[in-house]
Amino acid sequence: MTVHPIPPVFDADSKILILGSFPSVKSRESGFFYGHPQNRFWKVLAAVFEDELPGTIEEKKAFLLRNHTAVWDVIASCDIKGSSDASIKNVTENDLTKILKAADIRQIFVNGRTAEKMYWKYTEPIIKRPCICLPSTSPANAAWSLERLTAAWSAAILGTED
Repeated sequence: MTVHPIPPVFDADSKILILGSFPSVKSRESGFFYGHPQNRFWKVLAAVFEDELPGTIEEKKAFLLRNHTAVWDVIASCDIKGSSDASIKNVTENDLTKILKAADIRQIFVNGRTAEKMYWKYTEPIIKRPCICLPSTSPANAAWSLERLTAAWSAAILGTED
C-alpha cells in the first residue's frame, strides 16, 4: 500500500480545484505535484494563466494560490506499480470536504481519464458535485501536443471564470 505523501494546496480564495489520480514516483520523490520533468502540467497552467513558469515547490505553491487554484489527487492510498495508473488497486479516496468547506470552489477539474474514473467512482458519491475531465498532461498522453493541451485547458478553465 502506497500512501499519498503530498498535502493539498488551497486557500480561502481558491476557485477551481484540479485533481489528479495519484502522484507519480517522480512526484512522490520530489515531494510535490507533477514532479516528472516531462509532465506538461506546469507549462500548460502557466500558459492558461499567462503567468511565469514556476520552478521550485514554493514558486509552484505561490503560483497556484495567486491563480486561485487548488490542487490535490482523488486517491489517498492505493496499491500501485511504479507510476502506472493502470495498476491502481485497493483505493482509498482523499476527503475533499476540507477544501470544499474552506474555499469557494466553483468548478472541479480532473487531469485525465484515470482521475475522472476514480472521481466518479469514489468522490462524486460523497460530495455530490460533478467534475470536468481535462486531457491528461502526462507524457503518456503523447497524442496531445503542448499547444493542443493548452487550448483545451484554457477553454475549460477560463470559460468557468466570472
